[in-house]
Amino acid sequence: MKLTVSIEIALPRERVAQLLADSAHLPKWLRGMVLHEPVSGMHGQVGTESRVVMQMGQQKMECTETITRREPANLHGIPSDSVVHFDREIVAKGMWSAVRDRLTEAGPEATLWAQENEYRFSSLPMRLVGPFMRGAFRKQLQQHMQDFKAFAEQGTDVREAKG
Repeated sequence: MKLTVSIEIALPRERVAQLLADSAHLPKWLRGMVLHEPVSGMHGQVGTESRVVMQMGQQKMECTETITRREPANLHGIPSDSVVHFDREIVAKGMWSAVRDRLTEAGPEATLWAQENEYRFSSLPMRLVGPFMRGAFRKQLQQHMQDFKAFAEQGTDVREAKG
């Protein structure tokens, strides 16, 4: 299953890239983030493998995230005509996912964040149910992007939100 979502953020692309790359900010905009710790490598660097724990309601999910691409490696002084790429693979019980983020300039003070998500399910229940959950997956991805936008533009922290 493949899904693509995007959002425009009213900040320069370099600032958006720096905020996305900083693991200290993850709990502020990624709902359900319990833990994101590198097992090998340095956060955000290609080849880094991290243990990730997410809490959704009463359900906890643990997975392994591996950074597969980050271009440019230095997020300072990014040429205006280049695209920022940040890709990772996520493996959890019964599921593999690839996330490909692209940041492009949408204006001098605006960034277009496009994200392509690919899911493969290895457990029979998820292979059967996965295609029917396409809308729920899309809704969750869009919520993450809206939460990041609110964090980046206004400093909104999802942990302080009601409901």
